[in-house]
Amino acid sequence: MTIGSTSRVAVSACALCTAGLLALAPLSAAARTGPGPDAPGGPRASAVRPALLYRSGTQVRPHRDAPRVPDVSALSWVVADTESGEVLAAHDAHRKLPPASTLKTLFALAVLPTLPGGIRHRVGNEELADVGAGSSLVGVREGQTYRVADLWRGVFLNSGNDAVHVLARLSGGWRFTATRMQAKARALGALDTHVRSPDGYDTPGQVSSAYDLAVFGRAGLHNPDFARYCGTVEAKFPGGGGWSYAIQNTNRLLTGADGVEPYDGLVGVKNGYTSNAGNTLVAAAERGGRRLVVTVMNPQAGGGFAVYEEARALLDWGFAAAGRVEPVGSLDALRVRPRPGPDPAPATAALVVPDDEPGWSRTAAITGAAGLGAGAVAFVLRVKARRIPRS
Repeated sequence: MTIGSTSRVAVSACALCTAGLLALAPLSAAARTGPGPDAPGGPRASAVRPALLYRSGTQVRPHRDAPRVPDVSALSWVVADTESGEVLAAHDAHRKLPPASTLKTLFALAVLPTLPGGIRHRVGNEELADVGAGSSLVGVREGQTYRVADLWRGVFLNSGNDAVHVLARLSGGWRFTATRMQAKARALGALDTHVRSPDGYDTPGQVSSAYDLAVFGRAGLHNPDFARYCGTVEAKFPGGGGWSYAIQNTNRLLTGADGVEPYDGLVGVKNGYTSNAGNTLVAAAERGGRRLVVTVMNPQAGGGFAVYEEARALLDWGFAAAGRVEPVGSLDALRVRPRPGPDPAPATAALVVPDDEPGWSRTAAITGAAGLGAGAVAFVLRVKARRIPRS
């Protein structure tokens, strides 16, 4: 099917209006219940206080037999367990830095649920007009029809900003997508992240942190589509006229490209680079039934591939140190949590958040709006898919 610009505007307006009217209901429910029993980490991880992670420098609480934390040059990094959410060690975990294309992890978390992979869309020229100069591209072309699944592979493997722009337009528009991403970040307790450009392109005021990116990577791995895309090494991308060309994941720890040794057990997630952010990486690996996620932001030594070697060293340390260190924090620590005691007014239940996070109430309202907006968009797209013949 082909989705026209008028339809997309209608979808966006519908999503925003519906979401705005109903935003308070899901917020109240989330505040009353907090993360459910199936939420990553569970009660134990949520009970770990976040105070240590706000301190500067390297934070680790080793037992006597624990291995020494490797000496890495990144401005900020985190090593965490994806199942429990426990942070095993970190360095300046909440330092706000530009994330580059690792922000696409948040883009996927916010947008993947709204766009079924089988939808076909013909790309209009206006959808690629604002792709930033020097952006990484997968080769999306105006006038060509793509499946949404093709575009997602372009995002995860080639870090294609052109694919991000098309998917953002399909899901409500560039600004609405940024708002939805911001709401998703706050719902996950990622309070350091400020979204200005959904593709991760260098934009004034756009920042995240090693902590937040670890939160996004962990959450993504619990989404089967996200996990499949981020762990794909190679794929075919439509080139027009019935032919296609090979694309390869730019995460060299996954592919072993350019002389970087692939990491045994790696399952994803996403790398990035801009001149302002330097090299950034969210990497997850599994060994012996344990899965770890590592975030490395802007190594200061070792060249362009240092981000992979520093992530390798931190993953090795994490697997060796598991069970031999006390957690210094939790990836669940800043999520929405229930209020203590009885709740006399369910319709206005509050959210428990850090005292130093101004503007939370505004963002909380957006959280409910974005979630319902996503549902509205997905519903309309599915209706259109049944009614409009495929091109």
